[in-house]
Amino acid sequence: MEKQLTGTLALAVFAAALGSLQYGYGLGVINAPQKVIQTYYARSLGLDFAPQHNEETNVTTMPLEPDSIPAALTMYWSLSVAMFSVGGIISSFMVGFVADFRGRIKGMLVLNVLAVVASLLMGLAKMGSPHIMVITGRAIMGFYCGLSSGLVPMYIGEIAPVKYRGALGALHQLAIVTGILISQVLGLDFLLGNEDMWHLLLGLSGVIAVLQSLLLPLCPESPRYLYIKLGKKEEACKSLKRFKGEYDTSKDIAEMQAEKEEALKEAKVSLLRLARSSVYRQQLFVALMMHLSQQFSGINAIFYYSTAIFHKAGVAQPVYATIGVGAVNMVFTLVSVILVDRAGRRTLMLIGLGGMCLCAVGMTVGLVYLSTYSWMSYVSMSAIFLFVVFFEIGPGPIPWFIVAELFSQGPRPAAIALAGFCNWTSNFVIGMFFPYVEAYCEQYVFIIFVMFLFGFTLFTYLRVPETKGKTFEEIAALFQKKTAPRPVAEGEMEQLKGCSLCHEMVLHVDGECAVNGSI
Repeated sequence: MEKQLTGTLALAVFAAALGSLQYGYGLGVINAPQKVIQTYYARSLGLDFAPQHNEETNVTTMPLEPDSIPAALTMYWSLSVAMFSVGGIISSFMVGFVADFRGRIKGMLVLNVLAVVASLLMGLAKMGSPHIMVITGRAIMGFYCGLSSGLVPMYIGEIAPVKYRGALGALHQLAIVTGILISQVLGLDFLLGNEDMWHLLLGLSGVIAVLQSLLLPLCPESPRYLYIKLGKKEEACKSLKRFKGEYDTSKDIAEMQAEKEEALKEAKVSLLRLARSSVYRQQLFVALMMHLSQQFSGINAIFYYSTAIFHKAGVAQPVYATIGVGAVNMVFTLVSVILVDRAGRRTLMLIGLGGMCLCAVGMTVGLVYLSTYSWMSYVSMSAIFLFVVFFEIGPGPIPWFIVAELFSQGPRPAAIALAGFCNWTSNFVIGMFFPYVEAYCEQYVFIIFVMFLFGFTLFTYLRVPETKGKTFEEIAALFQKKTAPRPVAEGEMEQLKGCSLCHEMVLHVDGECAVNGSI
């Protein structure tokens, strides 16, 4: 009898999601100890930089004037933050290659070598040139996370039962926000975010890599990879039974056989062909827009601005309020895990984006009238928390796993690579330019995100299909209906020829097959 959820499936999802936990930890860990690390950089470089420490409140503050911070220190700190995203941008293109070269499990296992090397560089930073070792470690960790952020959703999406694919796919985002929260808590002054322990805080992610390396060999390889990519039916059946218990695998094998036949028609889909082919254009456009909606929703800007809002609201320790936001982040990602296979992906995206749009309006109103009405600070604080809630209901977790649902086996690795590149690049752009935009627009800065969010909500309503409870082939069929070949005009008869891929008489225009794309 087939079991939908088994211990082996739970172990495999947990082991894979440790890569996402490490991604979240890497995203958040650099923020809390910023002042301490900058001070250590300054000492190492022989620069004149002395943050003021208030013994009464036990709070360290930066010099108020930007001119008082040495340019070299600003440059090294900017590189320490930005190189994480740069590493992710570069490696995101390699997700398909790594996934197909030796499989999903071995791919994730080998990647942990990068994570351990990065952790050692940062953990031992005090023994050498801290700025060089931290920057190098952050770049390597970003490279690891760029690959991991593609491999983890791919593997979970391929092994998850259709009924629970959304919930299990959302665990990727849950692990990310849990990693961020853990880094925020451990980064407190009295734990690891102090002058004596900051290097251990940065290097701690190596523990996650070691744990994942111990668990991954116990997990079965993706049955879809074994059967569709390698053609190993017997091993695929064994893998299916390990995931679902003893049952008749013929239905799952038949589904994979149908997908394999489609994959054989599609042949090998490269990044270039995926980007150029009209056959996949609808799916690719939806996938990229979903990732753009995640990053350009303003969520990173909210986290950037939240401490200042909490400070203006009179919160004595804004860092604890920011941790509170992180906790809300995690709790409502868990809510999304529960809802995504009941309410559906499209519905949750619409609720999330629409709610964020209203919250961004509330943020703007609160900021504009903050100096006029003191209670407006609470409007702003409420808007921040609700903004995070709506983000984690839909736009946070769904883009990561819906890409794997939108594409069949042939173009899936290339699609996930392109979506990952789009996500990492957008993240980098927001991180680099938001402070400048905020300085120019001041309290009206979130009007920009209101416009973005309204556009993304409209796009989701008009163009994003519901994928809940559908097989990969059923989802692909939704887009094939939209891109079905148009009737042949009288003057185009001479352009008809037999297609070597689909073996049908179809219209070819500019070397593009109306069924299978480029030939």
